[in-house]
Amino acid sequence: MPTIFTHAIAGAMITRIAVPGPQRRVLSYAAAFAAVLPDADVIGLYTGLYTGIPYGGMLGHWGLTHSLAFACAIGLVGAAWSGVRWGWIRTAACLAVATASHGFLDALTNGGRGVAFFAPFSSERFFFPVTPVKVSPLGLGFFSERGLSVLASEMIWVGIPLLILNIAVAMVRARRGF
Repeated sequence: MPTIFTHAIAGAMITRIAVPGPQRRVLSYAAAFAAVLPDADVIGLYTGLYTGIPYGGMLGHWGLTHSLAFACAIGLVGAAWSGVRWGWIRTAACLAVATASHGFLDALTNGGRGVAFFAPFSSERFFFPVTPVKVSPLGLGFFSERGLSVLASEMIWVGIPLLILNIAVAMVRARRGF
């Protein structure tokens, strides 16, 4: 899985692309949180001995919380909870896409058991055909040469493309005056 930093940055960048104007700042914080939220399933992973939740189960890591259904639910709940009067649908969509980005990024990694995109309707797990992003070590293993290698991989395959896309959107907005 990519690092928590990459997930949060991807969520915030999605908002910068999708939402024009002053609403963007507040929503980018919410989207960063939404993009990290699917990894709440590691609670089940680390307490699996006590809860009986298997790693590859529906409630295990990369399971239900990484699904498109979960992403839609977070988008709807987040938009309703925010109480925004402007762009309710845009807010819900932005939060849903930010949450879904987590699973998409995980499916680009070279480790794990795949992402249950269609949970709870299917327990099948998927990777993308190309998996260029190195899987992040957990715990103290992150603070190692391997952790730096993962960050470099994420910068190349996620950070730079998102930065280029954000610059392109900013240029289009500047040209159109919004």
